Amino acid sequence: MLSGAQLNYTVTENEMLAVMFAFDKFISYLIGSKLNLDIEAAGTTRITELHELDEFRYLAFESTRLYKERMKRLHDQNIVERHFNPGDMVLLSNSRLRLFPGKLKSLWSSPFRVVEVFPSGAVKIASEKDSHIFRVNGQRLKLYVGMSEPKEVLEIHLTEP
Repeated sequence: MLSGAQLNYTVTENEMLAVMFAFDKFISYLIGSKLNLDIEAAGTTRITELHELDEFRYLAFESTRLYKERMKRLHDQNIVERHFNPGDMVLLSNSRLRLFPGKLKSLWSSPFRVVEVFPSGAVKIASEKDSHIFRVNGQRLKLYVGMSEPKEVLEIHLTEP
């Protein structure tokens, strides 16, 4: 607690009183601790630590760059360019937002025939069912690989003749 005279001290004087109080309380701790008074050695140690930190930062940056290159190569392997020609059969992605679309419901709409391909990536398609012709983004299409001829069905009887 402060005495009557100490209550009238300025802020700076009160801070000095707090420092002196802390010094009195922790003097035993400070006496036991090791102080490095060699300024040259402390400076070189600090500079060495800073150089090690810069080297560690550089290695981390290099590692991150190599990781990103590897991930980009891995990602680019799976990208397949889609080229459509007039007359191709394609499926259109049905990306309308549905709350409960159904687990087994296909996201692709019935086959369409490509009418025209534009350099911008847009594709003009025509419906097979009716005469609707419209333009869509080429990223929403994929080639339709339907069965052109019915497959042969093999019948196996499990009962003995």
